[in-house]
Amino acid sequence: MTVLSRQTCALISDRRGVTALEYGLIGVVMGTLLITAFNSIWAPLSPAFTTIGDFLVSTASAGF
Repeated sequence: MTVLSRQTCALISDRRGVTALEYGLIGVVMGTLLITAFNSIWAPLSPAFTTIGDFLVSTASAGF
């Protein structure tokens, strides 16, 4: 058996980084879901925040 084939077999049988890889994939999926959810919720709420902001600016400029 050559050195290259022994190293390849050792690399294939090594399971130490699998958990870190799984946690990384879970993090990517959760981040994607959160960004998608935030974007779908933000679109209907954006006009409401604009209205509230305009009201606060007009109230502050009126001297209340």
